[in-house]
Amino acid sequence: MIDVPPDRFEDLVGDALDGIPEALARLIDNVVVVVEEGRRSGPLLGRYEGIPLTERNAYYGTGPVMPDRVTIFRLPTLAHCRTEDEVVTQVRITVVHEIAHHFGIGDERLHALGWG
Repeated sequence: MIDVPPDRFEDLVGDALDGIPEALARLIDNVVVVVEEGRRSGPLLGRYEGIPLTERNAYYGTGPVMPDRVTIFRLPTLAHCRTEDEVVTQVRITVVHEIAHHFGIGDERLHALGWG
């Protein structure tokens, strides 16, 4: 397993977010992205928690609403990769995958598109 320090890993997540096309990035609404350590042997590299844009209705946001949450797990990602280049690629895939859930895109479709 490669070791990428937490600060560097967070920078990679930021770079992946910066790589989202501006037209899509403008549509992201009320989302926080965090990095957590996770369990080295954990199966999840990332997780989306929230209400996808496709499921929000006219009442969404009429009162206080906690932001959706995208979590990127550092240790499982590192356990999945052998080189820093692989980490960069995997972080990008995971960030895109989880943000896609915010847009209402499911796992099956993401896997078919190569973002699984």
